[in-house]
Amino acid sequence: MPKISACVISYNEEAKIEDCLRSLEGVADEIVVVDSLSTDRTREIAARYTDRIFEQAFLGHVEQKNLAVSKASHDWVLSLDCDERLSPQLRDSILMLKDKLGEHDAYRMARRTFYVYRWLNHCWYPDFKVRLFNRTTARWGGINPHDRVQVDGEDVVTLGGDILHYSFDSISGHLKTVDSFTEIGAREIIARGKRAGPLSPVTHGLWTFLKLYLIKRGFLDGYAGFVVSVLSGMHAFVKYAKVILQRRRDKSGPGAED
Repeated sequence: MPKISACVISYNEEAKIEDCLRSLEGVADEIVVVDSLSTDRTREIAARYTDRIFEQAFLGHVEQKNLAVSKASHDWVLSLDCDERLSPQLRDSILMLKDKLGEHDAYRMARRTFYVYRWLNHCWYPDFKVRLFNRTTARWGGINPHDRVQVDGEDVVTLGGDILHYSFDSISGHLKTVDSFTEIGAREIIARGKRAGPLSPVTHGLWTFLKLYLIKRGFLDGYAGFVVSVLSGMHAFVKYAKVILQRRRDKSGPGAED
């Protein structure tokens, strides 16, 4: 039977990492944690579940997750973030196919998000993610901070059950992430030379809101769905606004008048 290495990256996740690692017990044959020099009890808690804990200053989401994969002892990798856990149904789905993992290239699963006070069943759902893959034929890629698993083959199967994602406990936490992720995303756009016109913040922001709230029926998620749709649109707006402002600053020089 193929063995599975669960790979998790962490930074100051003492409040959430235990539930994540506990959900992997009985499914993963090994748990690998790469910690970004946490200053809380994250590593102490992780040590209850594994002795495969490595310390590495944060390299970027894609790079850090690929580092964790490189530390795995087995080729089949199951990847979770600290604020995620396997639902009972997803655990059962993985266990049922564990002895025949090699029949497919990789496996995707839906992710259901808990936002402040309720589950989101529409605007951020099902949010399919490839999280179980063979590291010889797949790897983490994408554009930071929005990483994704890139699979060489096309035979990717959807598993029953959800990744349970306990995202933001408050709007304040969401806003902090918006600021952090838009900073990273803007830098990536600039580094790749991607075009961004004066209206890009508005068009991207408006489209994101409409897609989540109307097309994906986020309005059925109540007030939480409205807040998520607005802040997601704001995320897109701020990211492209930062790109435009930084490029104008680079062109004009600090202190120059436009």
